[in-house]
Amino acid sequence: MEKHKCVIIGTGPAGYTAAIYASRANLNPIIYTGLEPGGQLTTTTDVENFPGYPDGIMGPEMMEDLKKQAERFGTDIRFGLVTKAELSDIPGEYHTLTIDESVKIQAQTVIIATGASAKYLGLESEKKMMGHGVSACAICDGFFFKGQEVVVVGGGDSAAEEATYLAKLCPKVTVVVRKDHFKASKIMADRVMNTPNINVLFNTETLEVLGEKTVDGVRVKNNETGEESIIPAQGFFVAIGHKPNTDIFKGQLDMDEVGYILTKPGTATTNKPGVFATGDAQDKVYRQAITAAGSGCKGALEAERYLQEFEEEVEVAQIEG
Repeated sequence: MEKHKCVIIGTGPAGYTAAIYASRANLNPIIYTGLEPGGQLTTTTDVENFPGYPDGIMGPEMMEDLKKQAERFGTDIRFGLVTKAELSDIPGEYHTLTIDESVKIQAQTVIIATGASAKYLGLESEKKMMGHGVSACAICDGFFFKGQEVVVVGGGDSAAEEATYLAKLCPKVTVVVRKDHFKASKIMADRVMNTPNINVLFNTETLEVLGEKTVDGVRVKNNETGEESIIPAQGFFVAIGHKPNTDIFKGQLDMDEVGYILTKPGTATTNKPGVFATGDAQDKVYRQAITAAGSGCKGALEAERYLQEFEEEVEVAQIEG
């Protein structure tokens, strides 16, 4: 069985940044790509808010840059999905990971960068227009719709936050809520209802995102009357939540009720020695490429320190012995 100092799971901004730092620290990291090499940014068109790209960059191109940088320092990038994790409670002990349900490897440190996946409605038209007017992140993509009309789908705090953010950029924001009330907290719901350029449609379901090359409208249905209508819009924002990709760690790592991994405040440290969580797998607040990259840096630095401290403890024990 292969044994490694550091294995990184996931290749988004968090994973590749962790790989860059771990490689430069001579940890000889192995990184597994997962089912979506490059993470969520590979489904994004223009990225204009990541430092270092003054003219913006396409999401897939940016991830290719990060990959090349990690490879330059010696990261071993492997295509494969970690399907099982057996995490040790004993400091210094190896953790065992199963790749593609067959091959097992061991790692002294594991950096989790598996991200989170946005939930979508599952419409064919929604999938077709992804990156061409359909988005799951207003903070990421709202700027591109400045001065245009948009639709936000969802009734929780995420939808309320997205709508109020977009209302600062767009002349009209229509919020489509399937039920007859918001699930959002009262303060967030009140903020939406009191914003003049936000129009809320309760008891309304999305049937189709309209448009050929870009979004030009949304067809909806009132689920009480059955009446259908078309909302003119150039942007369609889905805000029905995210699911962290952390299922293989359930029962071993501390998580919140949704599945986000809990870390020691201000760190990437989990409740298992030598296991560090980074990026959207543990961040349900910001969910930005730049914050993910920063937490990937944290994870690698903490892995390096963990290994160094353990090696020093072993040396002391040997001397005393």
